[in-house]
Amino acid sequence: MLQHPGRRPALGVVAAFAAAACVASLAPTVTRASSHREAPLVSGEPQLDNTDVYAFVSPDAPNTVTLIANWVPFEEPNGGPTFYPFANDAAYDINIDSNGDARADLTYRWTFNSTYRNRNTFLYNTGVVTSLDDPDLNFWQTYRLEAITAAGSTVLVDNGRVAPSRVGQASMPNYAALADAAITALPGGGRTFAGQADDPFFLDLRIFDLLYGGDFSEVGQDTVRGYNTNTLAIQVPKSVLALRGDATRNPVIGVWSTTSRQRIEVVDTVNNRNRYGGWQQVSRLGMPLVNEVVIPVGRKDEFNATAPHNDSRFLQFVTNPEVPRLVQGIYRIPAPATPRQDLVEVFLTGLCGACGPVAVDLNSQRLNRDVNPAAFVPSEQLRLNMSIPPSAAPHRLGVLGGDNAGFPNGRRLADDVTDVTLRVAEGVLLPNHPPAVDGLGDAVNTNTIPFRGAFPYVALPNVVAVNQN
Repeated sequence: MLQHPGRRPALGVVAAFAAAACVASLAPTVTRASSHREAPLVSGEPQLDNTDVYAFVSPDAPNTVTLIANWVPFEEPNGGPTFYPFANDAAYDINIDSNGDARADLTYRWTFNSTYRNRNTFLYNTGVVTSLDDPDLNFWQTYRLEAITAAGSTVLVDNGRVAPSRVGQASMPNYAALADAAITALPGGGRTFAGQADDPFFLDLRIFDLLYGGDFSEVGQDTVRGYNTNTLAIQVPKSVLALRGDATRNPVIGVWSTTSRQRIEVVDTVNNRNRYGGWQQVSRLGMPLVNEVVIPVGRKDEFNATAPHNDSRFLQFVTNPEVPRLVQGIYRIPAPATPRQDLVEVFLTGLCGACGPVAVDLNSQRLNRDVNPAAFVPSEQLRLNMSIPPSAAPHRLGVLGGDNAGFPNGRRLADDVTDVTLRVAEGVLLPNHPPAVDGLGDAVNTNTIPFRGAFPYVALPNVVAVNQN
């Protein structure tokens, strides 16, 4: 039980945390973090665009944690001839903060290299592909995976193979085998995957049409259905992620993904692009939906370039969120009173009895025994308490549904973060909230395709054109 005597239960904490996330996600967003094309700069460069981050205790390997980050939104199946490679000139990172100072204590970094066997054909593959080294696979990618800490960088994988884009049944009759072959073991335990997958996010994105056209009865279209994305996943023992390697004393971590690119670009007369000058962060994502609806459009690119330890500059968008005001104007549901200090705890600190008005211990790094409270810095992260075991009966609403193993305690693939965030933003955790808040949602409750039961868990990529679904 994540509950102290005399404090509200974890359900209330989750609700508050979700509210913060919702506020962050339903208000104009100040992020360079990119969730499905919400920030101006990265919307024009989809290879750099983070779409979602997931962090959960692995259901079939509960001594490990799985971290998943996705890039490249709205990949249409059959999108040849180049399909959807990772960028060769970018660094794709998953960052972990174990001591709460809003700085990465551990970063997993993937960088990619592309190869063509034959540049005198337009084809991605020149015949049936049955393995990752099949000579009929004309284009392929490899990657280097590094673990970066204050002590330096360690190469975990060199020349790892990326699962190719799924061209179609004729070209890749056993794509599942290709995807499985791209799972790579890590030294010291764990494994990683890089490749294409079904986009696991499910939601009705018509929120931008005056909040579902001013009529919640019109919700229910899964905007992301049928699209693919590029996935990076890693599964490692809890001790690798925990402060001082002790997941018992220090079970809470914060997670976010970033994309960086070289600062200077030179384009020659045949359109070759040469980049140098050091890495510059251009995209960032932690909690879902924050990029899209919490940060205002004029500051989204700024947020994407900002490190979490500087998040105080965006505090006003959490304490005075835009979404509840919009809901009040369109649906006449009263917005909760501001400033929303409950959302500060949920969004910037994680839930803990000493963090703010939501007196529940759930997922703040302050709960780690070896954390220095004076060094703790509020920041936007997806926080996971690794001591909470996987649920035998996962609930799509996570903590709001009484399931402490789910969102906002980390995020599982099947968690319905849109419904949770909307209800929390509208005050479902606050006393005497309007009854209408309890049932708010987009009526898209599950992913169209079942997730896999083993790492990397994401479903295989779609092959049917979106307009045929």
